[in-house]
Amino acid sequence: MIVKEEFLSRLRKIFDLNLYEVKVWTALLSRGVSTAGELSNISDVPRSRTYDILESLEKKGFIVMKLGKPIKFVALKPEEVIERVKKNLVVEASEKSKRLERLKGDDVLHELSTLFTQGVKFVEPSDLSGSLRGRQNLYNHLDMMIREAEESVTIVTTADGLNRKLEILMPSLEKAKKRNVKIRVAAPINTNNLKVAKDFSKIGEVRNLEKMKARFIIVDSEQILFMLLNDDNVHPNYDVGVWINTEFFAQTLEQLFELAWKEMKPVKNGK
Repeated sequence: MIVKEEFLSRLRKIFDLNLYEVKVWTALLSRGVSTAGELSNISDVPRSRTYDILESLEKKGFIVMKLGKPIKFVALKPEEVIERVKKNLVVEASEKSKRLERLKGDDVLHELSTLFTQGVKFVEPSDLSGSLRGRQNLYNHLDMMIREAEESVTIVTTADGLNRKLEILMPSLEKAKKRNVKIRVAAPINTNNLKVAKDFSKIGEVRNLEKMKARFIIVDSEQILFMLLNDDNVHPNYDVGVWINTEFFAQTLEQLFELAWKEMKPVKNGK
């Protein structure tokens, strides 16, 4: 059986499988029912690994083991595989979420926090910096910064970026407002994001950014996260940002922003 490497690569990404798993699975799909030995020959996977791979695929819901001797394995319809994988992912995610939630009151979290607190004592604030890849990682870090904000949050983003941030950041921004954190949002406002802008205006001041295109956030005049690429022409997986903890640069950037802020038109809450 010959399956293109490109196709196998796509399957690996879609179903989160390793190379041997996609080779054995596609080999079984081509036969319907087969033994481990036959699948080893067809897929070019070492016989010593084939049983482990088949057991893994069975646990993940891709195949079924047929009773009898010799032991055979039955392929399921791809549509059925998708449904099973989706259900397994939901169950697995729920279990992991509960396990992590239980950590909040566990000694493990206390020990981890103690390690971090002790380690940070020996770190200069300017050393707390790094690069982030992938838009999801960027938003996770943005959310963390907002959750830790004590005084102010300044967000500058694009028109599309404003739409994306509503669902992801709004819960943390609402909590920040309750802590009396000053929130300002600047972005190009158009017919596609006007409603979103008005929703943001419920928790902070929103202004129309017409003369500049930028993507950054400043928190408490100390931390900055700025994106390096134009979101119009970069895939979310390849988005890149730089996070730095520097009061000197953060305050300077915020002072420059103040000049532009005064020229922007406010967006008012309402219909």
